[in-house]
This record gives sequence, structure tokens and C-alpha cells, in this order.
Amino acid sequence: MQDRVSITRHDHVAHVEMIREDKMNALDKGMMEGLVEAAETLSQEDDIRAVVLSGKGRAFCAGLDVSNFASMMSGEKSNVESVPLTERTHGIANLFQKCSFAWHELEVPVIAAAHNTCIGGGLQIYLGSDIRFAAPGTKFSIMEIKWGLIPDMGATPIMYHLARRDVINELTYTGRVFEAEEAKQIGFVSHIADDPVAKALEMAQTIASKNPDAIRASKKLLSSAPYLSEAEGLMMEAELQQTVIGSPNQIEAVMAEMEKRPAKFSDTKK
Repeated sequence: MQDRVSITRHDHVAHVEMIREDKMNALDKGMMEGLVEAAETLSQEDDIRAVVLSGKGRAFCAGLDVSNFASMMSGEKSNVESVPLTERTHGIANLFQKCSFAWHELEVPVIAAAHNTCIGGGLQIYLGSDIRFAAPGTKFSIMEIKWGLIPDMGATPIMYHLARRDVINELTYTGRVFEAEEAKQIGFVSHIADDPVAKALEMAQTIASKNPDAIRASKKLLSSAPYLSEAEGLMMEAELQQTVIGSPNQIEAVMAEMEKRPAKFSDTKK
């Protein structure tokens, strides 16, 4: 992981960076494994309350490493595709899907910060986050059709809850490149910022100052809601609220608000 992905931690916030700068953070097997390992590592750290995901250097992520396509054209199998895609190597997912879906599954909010280029697999990883910042002019594309492929890294069930179906259809069928301003209009980008990483870290710090039990419960509820019936959604609301209300951290949130002071929360998971 260390030559592809780095993690820095400060005040309950983890900053995950893709650091394959010479390749614009293009996805090879090492990068995908590094992203999965980073998510799995953070899932075990009770004191992490929010995560920022970004790419170091010239771009967020330029998609799948093109050398993999050279292998396909020569008839060889790259190390990325040596295992059948239908094999569930990571729970309900394969490696490609897990490096994106892992951020959706993480119990704490994940804020992605994109700049310059965020295409193909990079866009799918970006969409796996909960809140998304982008620099002005950042280029996006569901680019898989350019290589005669379909988007297959876990973002398809997420995209349909972010944008209209006809818009997603067009972008998938054409592979058209679009910029941050349009991405915000259709629902892929939450905020446009000149320094998206700084803004993402600032928001992560705000989230980290809240009751961590309520934040984790909120993410579970909001991530699950699109897939639940009304009855199931209402029941999940009630069940999660029951675990939070009256807990030490919830009482501390109330006391801190009433006493006009910063709250001091415990990070022990329920």
C-alpha cells in the first residue's frame, strides 16, 4: 500500500491520498489493493470519525492504467484480470468493485476531493464517497465505453441515486467528457472549490466534532435508505435512534450545547 496510497491522521480525521503521481494516480492492481487496504485499516480505527480521499500530484485519478489495455490487445492477461470478475474475492465484490465500494461501506463519512482529471475508474471511486468536492474545470468521464467496456467498479448502483437515469445513460453510452460545473448540476459533485482538499478537510473536521455515534448511525441510515421499503426505512430510523438516544455521547452533545462549550466525545463503538 505504501507506494500507492498514504494515510495521515489528525484530530479524528484520516486523509487518504493516492500517491502514484507519475501516472496521474492511474489504477493498477497495487493501487486498487492499496485503496482497499486503506479502507479496511480505517474501518478498524475507532477514533477516526471522518475520511478525506484525494489524489496527489496533477490529478485525482486518470482511470485504469492503459498498460492493462496493451496486455489485452496482445492476448495476455494482466495481473489485474487474472481472477474471473465474477469471483467474489472481497465479500460481495471483486477487487475492482471493492476499491470503490469500500468507501461507500465505511462506517464514517468519506469526503472526496478531485482536481484536474477524474475519469473512468477514478470517477467510480469518487462516486463511492458521501460528499464530493471538485476544483473548477475538473474533467470527468464515464470513459469505459472508449475501451469497449462497461462501468464495473461498483458505482452503477450509486449513480442512479445521484443523477437522472437519462443523464447517466447518455454519459455511459457516449463516454463524453464533462467538467465540474456540469457534474455539480447533475449531482455528481457536491461543491466546487479552488482548493478542494482544504475544503474537504475543513468539512471533515466539522463532522469529526459531532457525536460519532450519531454520525455513524446517520451514515448507515442514509446509505441504506435508497434500497429499503418505506416500512423498512422507518424501522431502521427508529432502531438506530434507539441506540443513540440517552447514550453518554448523546448526553454530552446536549450538555455541551447547553453549556456553550466544545463537546468531548468517546470513540468506543457500540
